[in-house]
Amino acid sequence: MTRTQQALALSVLSLVSAGTLIVPPAHAVTAGDPGCPTPTRAEAERSQAGRSDRPPRGATAIRGVLVSHIPKGFSWGRVVVDRHDGLSEYGYQWTDTRDEVDRKHRSLWVRVVCWPDARELSQLKDAPFHLGTFSGDPKTAKIGGRTVLTQEGDGALGHGRYVGWIERKGTVVTVMASQPLVPELGRIIKGIRLP
Repeated sequence: MTRTQQALALSVLSLVSAGTLIVPPAHAVTAGDPGCPTPTRAEAERSQAGRSDRPPRGATAIRGVLVSHIPKGFSWGRVVVDRHDGLSEYGYQWTDTRDEVDRKHRSLWVRVVCWPDARELSQLKDAPFHLGTFSGDPKTAKIGGRTVLTQEGDGALGHGRYVGWIERKGTVVTVMASQPLVPELGRIIKGIRLP
């Protein structure tokens, strides 16, 4: 287990032991439902248990979200679910077997956050995320046809580029791409679709 996996697992375990991780009801966005995709109970349990997919899932790894451009070279993946402070985080992390300190390490994390207060891009600077906050020196940019908040990856997220945007009122999408994937970030972002 890499340090990133351990950090994610420990954060989930600490939430469970503190009693703050709440498994949401089984629900996912269906066609015509403009809500925010949320994990099923089974997905939340997979995340809690830290189970990995080998090989990783593909374009529909996050139920209710299409990630149509996933770079090659990933060895495993896992669902990441968290619920706290009135928001629900649901995502998937693809990674290879290299240690995350290796500059060739390939990792992609796509997350959807259901945050009812989310309306403007500037709010992401103060978003109450447990992992992947915009606490560095975020800048507004246009990437993959979207206006996003972006910053360099920090120690907790690893090396690379971290971006986020408001998909619609109450729905935030974030993407963390390790350094080798940054040249493909525009295609990755452009290929993310919610119903």
